Parts: sequence; structure tokens; C-alpha cells
Amino acid sequence: MTTTDAKNAIDQAAPLDTDDGTLPDAPKTQRSSTSYAHDKAKILARLRRMEGQVRGVQRMVEGDEYCLDILTQLSAIIAAARQTGLLVLEDHVRGCVAGTWQEGADDETREELMTELMGAIDRFGRSVG
Repeated sequence: MTTTDAKNAIDQAAPLDTDDGTLPDAPKTQRSSTSYAHDKAKILARLRRMEGQVRGVQRMVEGDEYCLDILTQLSAIIAAARQTGLLVLEDHVRGCVAGTWQEGADDETREELMTELMGAIDRFGRSVG
């Protein structure tokens, strides 16, 4: 990833929250999932590592570090987020989507699930593009 790509990815990234404190495009009803249970420790470890990287970049900016060094670290954070997101997406497809299919869901439920999945893939693809 070039520094221009990293800058564009940051500029195009969706805001982390809205005025009411919810994530953009987040479902308004509380839902839970166990589809990523077997990867939960790995996902949390990756997120904690990314959190540390973000704090490191904040210190770099506060310390007036060289721009390209900051961009290199941001590229690493973006790549880590992409990999973590792909793992969650894979778990969703294997758990939630395939599970619903195997349970013999009706056509309407399957169509809703596919629409939701395609929307999630589209949002994820745009955010890490």
C-alpha cells in the first residue's frame, strides 16, 4: 500500500460513531452472535494490538514524528483491521449464513439474509478497499 493509498483509506473511512453514539449503519435492535466464538480470543487480541498501535501513532503525532513513519504505522493498522474484519466476515458466513441455510429457513428469510450479507460485504469492501 502506498502512502497515498493509506491517506485515501483514512479520508474515506466511515466515521466511528454518530451524534447519538451508535455506529453508522448499525442495526437498531440488539442482536448477538456465537458464530465467531471459536475465534473470539484471536479477534480480541488483534483489536487490542491495533488499539496499542493507534496509541503509538497518537504519540508519534504528539512528538512531531516524520510524516512517512506515521503513514507506515497507519498502513499497518489498516491492514490489521482488514484482516480482523475478514476473519469476522468469514465466521459470519460459516456460522450465521450457513447455519440458517442448514436449518431450512424459508425463502423470505434466506433472501433477507443474502441482502444483509451483500450489504455487509459492500460496506466492508468500501471501508478497506
